[in-house]
Amino acid sequence: MSADGTLSIGELAARAGTTVKTVRFYSDRGLLPEATRSTGGHRRYGPEALSRLRTIRSLRSLGVPVPEIGRALDFGDSDSWDGLEAVVARRLDDLGTELAALRWREAALRALHEGAPEQLAERLELIGAVSVPPSTSALAHYWRRLLPVRLSARLRSAVTEAAVPQPPCDPTPEQVLAFARLHALAKDATDHCLTSHRPAPAAHPDLLYDGLYEAYQLVETALRADRSPGPGEALDCYVAAHARALDTRDTPGFRRALTVRLAAADHPVMSRYWQLAGELTPHPTLGAADLWLREALTAGTTAP
Repeated sequence: MSADGTLSIGELAARAGTTVKTVRFYSDRGLLPEATRSTGGHRRYGPEALSRLRTIRSLRSLGVPVPEIGRALDFGDSDSWDGLEAVVARRLDDLGTELAALRWREAALRALHEGAPEQLAERLELIGAVSVPPSTSALAHYWRRLLPVRLSARLRSAVTEAAVPQPPCDPTPEQVLAFARLHALAKDATDHCLTSHRPAPAAHPDLLYDGLYEAYQLVETALRADRSPGPGEALDCYVAAHARALDTRDTPGFRRALTVRLAAADHPVMSRYWQLAGELTPHPTLGAADLWLREALTAGTTAP
């Protein structure tokens, strides 16, 4: 250290346990300001540069990008430590995303590795069509096209959120394949295909979906307890929702007609959707709730 307390670039590098090249790199990018220059034009750094350099290297070792460090490290600013905390918080978020992507890639590779040789091409195509980490935007778009046009924005959002399964944080190979197949189903749904399995139109779609949502919530306990479909409040709520939407009353005749109507509207695409969705979530799906209620309705209308 010179008489004025400054350090040469070599002295600063030696004290920090790094190289002159590293110090010059951070200095050239404005992260390590020079205090002055020697008469020979060589860089000189103040005593605070050592602490600053160590902080920079610590943040870099944690994967914080150089531009982020530059925005946060203004030690003359009273908010400097707030800036550092914000950088650390953003890095934690980024790292969570990176780890989720790594877990997904590992499960995807296992799905490829564990499959039979003749399955490799198909699985690779399915998995390769899904972003990493996976996005549910295609599934949400599918439901926005499937739901009635006149359904309120509130219910459209609620149904879509409940119907779209989130990719597991730590997926199994089977769940990676289930999500990839669900993604392919949603992407491949043409307008003609959507028309074929879209729910039958109702005069009052908000009345129908409000009532169905309430019925699905009521039946969740039965599903979790693995109870057989049967009569009760959930079924009554389910039938009443359909009756209100069609401007009619819940009668034995209506229940018989509704049983036939729902059976005719059943579609293999939706059955496949809910089967795959059920593999991705530990919670009962809307499809599982609807199936339980339809079976309860059928049992009630066919009972002697």
